[in-house]
Amino acid sequence: MAEGKATLLISCIDRPGIIARVATHLFTLGCNIITSDQYSDDEDGHFFWRIHFESLRRPVSELLKDLDASMPSLLPWERLRWQLFDAAKRDRIVIMVSRLPHCMMDLLSRHRFGELDGDVVGVVSNHPDLEPLARPFEVPFTVIAVARDRKSESEAALSKHLGELRADTVVLARYMQVLSGDFLRAWNKPIVNIHHSFLPAFAGQRPHKQAHDRGVKLIGATAHYVTEELDAGPIIAQATAPMTHRDTVADLARKGKDLEVMVLAKAVRAHLKKQVLLHHNRTIVFE
Repeated sequence: MAEGKATLLISCIDRPGIIARVATHLFTLGCNIITSDQYSDDEDGHFFWRIHFESLRRPVSELLKDLDASMPSLLPWERLRWQLFDAAKRDRIVIMVSRLPHCMMDLLSRHRFGELDGDVVGVVSNHPDLEPLARPFEVPFTVIAVARDRKSESEAALSKHLGELRADTVVLARYMQVLSGDFLRAWNKPIVNIHHSFLPAFAGQRPHKQAHDRGVKLIGATAHYVTEELDAGPIIAQATAPMTHRDTVADLARKGKDLEVMVLAKAVRAHLKKQVLLHHNRTIVFE
């Protein structure tokens, strides 16, 4: 009988024998590998590995202590980074939204029907408009207004609220406020954002108007991690749809919403399943 399942993410400088060393070590610790995905970046010599396994002899919490003590000597190479995630500990998710409901509604629906490997513990908005739509899902809806000249107070209230919810992951589901660098540094946990363009094209405001003015033949959506640089964080998922000269700005926005829902859900699922490794300002996503 397995004591628990876990996912181990590893990145380091590529060297011969990494897989053999880690697999043998996990075996000696009483673990059985279920799935294994790896990737070597020939350009900068990095190795990336996702291992999903079951621990047969001890709880994952005890296994973490063993790995803390053994990983530095097991892989004694520069730039070693690793994380162990206990499959029994589901992420606590907070959705943030402004006035457009499509991404929020899709995530709440997926959560209701068990499609997310995490628990939505709250919705936060800077407007009250969408509270009636969220109410049937029985997820607490909190309004934290953002006044232009009192933004720091709003972010302090947001930080306090996220702490009270014991949130692990924040999802910006068309939350139309820019989070400050001070807030991001204090929060220091993952934030997944959906942007309504195919980044890095048409970053910032009104991307559909920008795209229409350029006469693009593809419209896109991008889910990425939030960093201090606006719309420039590591990209997790993207998608596009064809456009023609007949499409208006409203047509682009309507078609873009379909992409946003799909792309954000894909990115959130990958994040929750611990399929994403960060490397500088890009991601390695194991599917």
